[in-house]
Amino acid sequence: MSTHDLEDMGCGTSSSTKDRKSEKALKAALVIQNWYRGYSARLKARQRYALTIFQSIEYADEQGQLQLSNFFSFMLENYTQIHKKDPELVARLFGSTLQDYKDRQDYVSHIDVPDSYHGPRLQFPLTFTDIDLLVEAFKQQQILHAHYVLEVLFETKKVLKQMPNFTHVKTSPSKELTICGDLHGKLDDLFLIFYKNGLPSGSNTYIFNGDFVDRGKHSIEILMILFVSFLVYPNDLHLNRGNHEDFMMNLRYGFTKEILHKYKIHGKKILQILEDVYTWLPIGTIIDNEILVIHGGISESTDLNLLHHIERNKMKSVLMSPIPLDEDRDNDLKKNKINTTIIPREVKTNGSLSEQLTKHEWEQVIDILWSDPRGKRGCYPNTSRGGGCYFGPDITSKVLNKYQLKMLIRSHECKPEGYEICHDGKVVTVFSASNYYEEGSNRGAYIKLCSGMNLRFFQYQVTKATCLRPLYQRVNTIESSAIRILKERMISRKTDLIRAFQLQDRSKSGKLPMGQWAFSMENILGLNLPWRSLSPHLVTTDKNGNINYMSSFEDIHIQKPVKEAQSTLIETLYRYRSDLQIIFNVIDSDHSGLISMEEFRAMWKLFNSHYSIHIDDFQIDDLAERMDLNKDGSIDFNEFLKAFYVVHKLDNVNKSDSKLA
Repeated sequence: MSTHDLEDMGCGTSSSTKDRKSEKALKAALVIQNWYRGYSARLKARQRYALTIFQSIEYADEQGQLQLSNFFSFMLENYTQIHKKDPELVARLFGSTLQDYKDRQDYVSHIDVPDSYHGPRLQFPLTFTDIDLLVEAFKQQQILHAHYVLEVLFETKKVLKQMPNFTHVKTSPSKELTICGDLHGKLDDLFLIFYKNGLPSGSNTYIFNGDFVDRGKHSIEILMILFVSFLVYPNDLHLNRGNHEDFMMNLRYGFTKEILHKYKIHGKKILQILEDVYTWLPIGTIIDNEILVIHGGISESTDLNLLHHIERNKMKSVLMSPIPLDEDRDNDLKKNKINTTIIPREVKTNGSLSEQLTKHEWEQVIDILWSDPRGKRGCYPNTSRGGGCYFGPDITSKVLNKYQLKMLIRSHECKPEGYEICHDGKVVTVFSASNYYEEGSNRGAYIKLCSGMNLRFFQYQVTKATCLRPLYQRVNTIESSAIRILKERMISRKTDLIRAFQLQDRSKSGKLPMGQWAFSMENILGLNLPWRSLSPHLVTTDKNGNINYMSSFEDIHIQKPVKEAQSTLIETLYRYRSDLQIIFNVIDSDHSGLISMEEFRAMWKLFNSHYSIHIDDFQIDDLAERMDLNKDGSIDFNEFLKAFYVVHKLDNVNKSDSKLA
């Protein structure tokens, strides 16, 4: 019997049948592929929107930090009588207090390392063995004793003082250079970089481009590893200052709190010395006279010649702008130094800010540490962060050409993939802290380069799980967290938002068209977010597409520390709780957690007058009286602020993948 006969009897399969099955399988595969691509695209869109929320709120907080710096300047100009009552407070606010201590030995010799201490013991002069010892100890979550921390800080300052403002580095075809961006206290990311790329050594050169501290929980460990490595290999490990190497930023973003928690006895000394070490960090690195590596960016007025020669140690904080020239109060100083900032005589004689950068020099450093690139041409104010500028591709070309440079490598911005290339390949952003906003939110990266070769990018993402969770689970987590903090921002401006909604709602229906609702949200919150796309997570909508604007607040409210307190007062205190916490930390010099009623009232009056907050003094007096929990005339301000937290009655973040797509 022939094969043809067998096929006719159903015993075989014709080629046409095979073709039809293959065609069906191919169509099914294409359908599945198209569905998966659409599904992945929707997940990526949700992730992108969530990251936009995180970044917008982060930058808004930084803008608030800059506003707070203006408040401190306001205090210095308008409240100098505080010096008569508390000269130490003025010194803490406006200058270093290291003059109170003689030298390294006098400072460190009083701190003994007991036999009961089982952490790492460093041997000076330091060697590669100490780097390895420190890394292994920190992997075991050991704490370096304060004696060694102080020794490292003093030694680091001594070496940094010998360095120029810009470190010049040479590469060769046989010697690669690694550039790392922001780490922000993410010790596991540093460990992963070292695991993949090796520890610093004479043959393994690194540049760490600022923002070593804040946000993460292990900032001091990162600093110690970097500083010890720098001391062992000062010609092969290079450290640039970032905008978070700043004692004012540390007060808000966590590093101060970390130090005082880990070093309860000697934390204040460590912070004082760190404040001085920051000022000696170089502000940039130049590779092969071709590549400029700085933390933030540039502006149309960036003057590298000037930046090479400024006295960088005078920049105590990028958030403390120079006080305007006061001709009447100190003519002598004006004659001796034109355009130098002059400060009140009371502070000058206290030995704190007798010398500062000029305003022009200060602005130059601000641009270097805070600016961000954008696709739009020109140079314009960085309205998101409130400091530095946005610079376009034309500005990049102009500045690079002026100084015969080919490329700018910077950090400062979290990127989903850990790096980003823009301005026709002339600007590269590298960010080395993975999971920056939330686990799974972004990858980290570092760059390797050597002479005559293109940049090579290495990406990674730290995860505690043995296997990464599916993408949809990671996106759900990121999205839920982003919506939660956005709702907290909304509740802090509840009164202002309702007033804006009602102004648009002329018919008093309690509803607004989508466009009017989105306009009001942006006008009050100023976050530059895609409100239409986010609306399903934030409000309910009727069948006609109109927004029930009061539904914005149905599932969330601020826990009141005092039931009788007015809503406006609670919202205001919640909105500015971080700023008030910073001011409190400065006033609370012994870190007892207590301030007097008088200090509380004085602090609020200053704050109120500068921010023009319309809260009556009697409300603050009444609240202060009620918060005197110990009835001893003092306020436990930490407990006071803990009472201000947002209660989420519902987690109405939709877990489906269709909401934000």
